[in-house]
Order: sequence, then C-alpha cells, then structure tokens
Amino acid sequence: MTDTTPLAIIVLAAGKGTRMKSDLHKVLHPIAGRPMLMHLMASAAALAPEHQVVVAGHGRDQLEKALGATANIAVQDPQLGTAHAVQQAQDALAGFDGDVLILYGDVPFVRTETMQAMIARLHEADSPAAVVLGFEPADALQYGRVIAQDGRIVKMVEHKDATEAERQCRTCNSGLMALRSADLFGLLARVGNDNAQGEYYLPDVVNIAIADGRTCAVVVTDDADEVAGINSRAELAQAEHRWQQRRRAQVMADGATLIAPETVWFAWDTQIGRDVMIEPNVVFGPGVTVADHVTIHAFSHLEGATLAAGVQIGPYARLRPGADLREKAKVGNFVEIKNAVLHKGAKANHLTYLGDADVGAGANIGAGTITCNYDGYFKHKTVIGERAFIGSNSALIAPVKIGADAIVAAGSAVSRDVADGELRMVRAEQLVKPGWADRFHDAMKKKKAEKKA
Repeated sequence: MTDTTPLAIIVLAAGKGTRMKSDLHKVLHPIAGRPMLMHLMASAAALAPEHQVVVAGHGRDQLEKALGATANIAVQDPQLGTAHAVQQAQDALAGFDGDVLILYGDVPFVRTETMQAMIARLHEADSPAAVVLGFEPADALQYGRVIAQDGRIVKMVEHKDATEAERQCRTCNSGLMALRSADLFGLLARVGNDNAQGEYYLPDVVNIAIADGRTCAVVVTDDADEVAGINSRAELAQAEHRWQQRRRAQVMADGATLIAPETVWFAWDTQIGRDVMIEPNVVFGPGVTVADHVTIHAFSHLEGATLAAGVQIGPYARLRPGADLREKAKVGNFVEIKNAVLHKGAKANHLTYLGDADVGAGANIGAGTITCNYDGYFKHKTVIGERAFIGSNSALIAPVKIGADAIVAAGSAVSRDVADGELRMVRAEQLVKPGWADRFHDAMKKKKAEKKA
C-alpha cells in the first residue's frame, strides 16, 4: 500500500462453525478475553482502511452487535464458497478504487506487518494481479499448494488434485489474498463451480489471472502459527495456549517475574510493569494495569483493576472492575474489591468485601468487614477517612461516611456517619448469666445417660 492508495478490508465470516457446537458465532469465541474476530480487526485497523466489510451468514445479528459501526456487514445466503463470499462485498465497495485485503475471521492472528508485506508486494514493479499469503507448516497435510518460482505463482492446486511432485512443495495456501479493486470483482465474475462441491473457490482467481498472462505473487510468512485457522474447541484451546505462551515470554522479557509461567493467564490488554512478582495460578481478565514493584500472590483473580506501584494483593484475592489500588495499598487473602479506591497505604488484609467505596490513605479494614452497598434497587457509596480503623466483623451500611482517624468497634453495624476521631460502637448489651453453662451441661449429660439406660 502506498501512502496515497486507499485500502479496503474484506473479512470472511459466513461459515456456520458446526464443529464448535455452539450458539455463539465461531469468530466471536474469545482468546485471551477478546473475540477472535476483534484480534484480527485490531491488526487490520492499524493499516487505517477506508472500508471494512465483514461477510456474514449464520449469526449475522451477533456480528452486527459485536462490530457496531466499525464495519459494514454483507450477507452471503446461500453460502456457495469463498469466491462467492467475497462477491457479496461488491455493493459495499461500490465506487471504491484501491487495494483490497481478503482475510478470514477464524484466522485471527495475522500480523499487521504481514498484511503490509502483502500490499507492498502488490505495488512492486511487476504489478501482480493478486498476492497470496503462503506458509510452510511442519506437516503440509491436506493444504492446497502454491507452486511458485522466484516468488511468482505458476499454479494454485488443491491437495486432492496435486501430483506427487506438486505435493512435495512446502508452500501452502493460507487463503489470504491482496488484489486491486479494479481486478478483484472482474476476476471473481469468471470463477466457475465445476468441482465436486459445486462451489466457487477464491484461489481460482489466481489461476484465471495467470491464464490471462498476468503475474501473481506469493508472500511467505515466517510464522505458520499466524495463519492457523480455528474451527473447533480443541483448536481454540491450542490458539489460546500459543497466545499465552508468547505473552508470558514477553512479560518476563519486559522485567516481571512469573514463578510458574504456565499457570498465569493474561488477557489481551493486560499491562504489567517492571519488577512485578506474580505467583502461581493468577488470572487476569480484561482491563488490568499493573505498575512497577507490585506483588500478586497466588490464586488471585483480577479484572478491570488498576494497581499502582508497590501494591500487594492476595493470595486468593479478587479484584473486580473499578478496583483502584493506590501506592502501597494492600489487599490480602479472601478479599474482594469492586468499584472501590484504596488510597496510599490502605489495608484490607483478610476476609473482606469493599464495594462502591473510597478508603482513605493509611486506613485499616479489619477481617470480616463488608460495605453493604446494595439495597436491592440501587448501589450506594461508603467513604472511609484517612487512618480510620474499622474493627473486625463490621458492616458499613451505605451510604455512610467514616471520618479520618475514627474507630469503628469490632462487630458494629454502622448506618450513620461517624465523625473524625470518633469511636462508634454498635452492639447489643451483653447478657451475663453466671453458672448457666455448667447447669446446661449437667442437665444434657443426665438426659443423654437416661436415654442410654
């Protein structure tokens, strides 16, 4: 692609995905917490395309909801092959004059650099009619072959139709292709369906162009994994595994420590700082940012959370969306934080729920404390002042404010504001009955003995 040549992206996503056995559209199944289609769209978006067209069939409503206004939806019905699918984008690209990149929604990890290489090849001096992305897997299996000499395609052939000599070719067809819009739809119109499936296949445009005397070229990726398709739950799991392996390696290369890397799971947008220590069995959902010198102890789950420098969490902590832990805050075992800020040095070390709360710097939240933030209809906020001390097993019934340096006695249920420096104790008066327990035990032992007699 030149600086002035506009680009259109066509993504084929009309397949039924029957092998997934799912009500969810195949290309919307997540990898690292993000639909596979969105991984691909993000890579393509880096090229600033003028048009993005997703060809849908089954599950069109799901795709429309997921994509919103970011792409046009073209419908393939009936589904008569890949060439027929690309044809369905013609109306959406009416009047467009530029390069067209054809991608597949179930091949989510094609790099932006690879897309750029395909388009750049389209603009080289020999001006190829089509550029095919090839790859060289360890086992070529049943893949179609790209027979080429010096990067120029001689023939595209399906495995079942290839000769033994052609099957020795290691360059396989990924299905991805770049063409000029001026060539694309004219070539597609000439594709026939004289084959066993009675379908119109996209690779045929290459053979038609070659028969016309046009040059067609192949660009071969050095990473076969980036063109791996996902058609089943097993392949989805394999793609997740590959993605996680690479992300873990990158996190460690960037200066974080993973004690047991294979047990840590990142989301697509997880940000990890330097000198971060992550213990085993930690899971990151989307939307987590971790600053430098943070320690995340084992078996913690984080989603939509922000951790400032020096924070410590876990083990067995759960940070939900809106958890905002400021410098050197501490969240301990079996503590859940949701939509709450813990300011510098604030601590909630054990068995606590803080939801819709603002906890002041240096405050201490005792074990078993909960903020009662939901009345069955609305959420309400709890504000805890700096250096406040909340005793164990306290219930703070929002909306409520606890003042700076205040103390809430253990076991209190606080429903009214507590002033700065105040002690609030909300307990029933203790009833004392001397000797009652001894008399009770004697009576029960006698009764039990009588039953045995």
